[in-house]
Amino acid sequence: MTKSYPTVSEDYQKAIEKCKRKLRGLIAEKNCAPIIVRLAWHSAGTFDCASRTGGPFGTMRFDAEQGHGANSGIHIALRLLDPIREQFPTISFADFHQLAGVVAVEVTGGPEIPFHPGREDKPQPPPEGRLPDATKGCDHLRQVFTKQMGLSDKDIVALSGAHTLGRCHKDRSGFEGAWTSNPLIFDNSYFKELLSGEKEGLLQLVSDKALLDDPVFRPLVEKYAADEEAFFADYAEAHLKLSELGFADV
Repeated sequence: MTKSYPTVSEDYQKAIEKCKRKLRGLIAEKNCAPIIVRLAWHSAGTFDCASRTGGPFGTMRFDAEQGHGANSGIHIALRLLDPIREQFPTISFADFHQLAGVVAVEVTGGPEIPFHPGREDKPQPPPEGRLPDATKGCDHLRQVFTKQMGLSDKDIVALSGAHTLGRCHKDRSGFEGAWTSNPLIFDNSYFKELLSGEKEGLLQLVSDKALLDDPVFRPLVEKYAADEEAFFADYAEAHLKLSELGFADV
């Protein structure tokens, strides 16, 4: 979709750049990149093409959205970010949360993702139930990512690769464990582990294994396992699209 980004003031752009530097320091110090990426994703992934509601517009600031089942534990990310958030009151929550997600990928060795400021905060959160369910397969992934959000099959697989970061926590998702042996490094390990089969101590969810059973998804898994540069390029494009769902559309 064609984009026409809003023009922000010079002061706002300077605040974004300074905030980005502060975020780099905090995320590196606290080793909190995975939950920051989750915050950005879960905020953006509520976008619905049909109704033009939800999306990356700062509504995770509301207790109601933090209370959605899929967002269990997300308050930890918000609490970690609070000291920096307080330093930049002019930046919208929408821009702040998506900027943090971009920085978290970069700080852990992932690709640089372009960032365009100018998102406005929406006044109320979306309804619950729009985020993907890890216990379901390909049809569900396409229902959520393609039909609801408007993303492609390639985007689905590339975005799945962000599971190279972080781990599941029993008290938040009902699952326990990391997808890779180094969950604080952004690389193509997720795809390599997926192809090598289940290993003791590492996690593979239904939604992960489903990528191997689909004739479109599997070749992309194999491509990204073999070529990290290709994964990084497609991930950066997919993350950018996710972070801008419903924003600056013409």
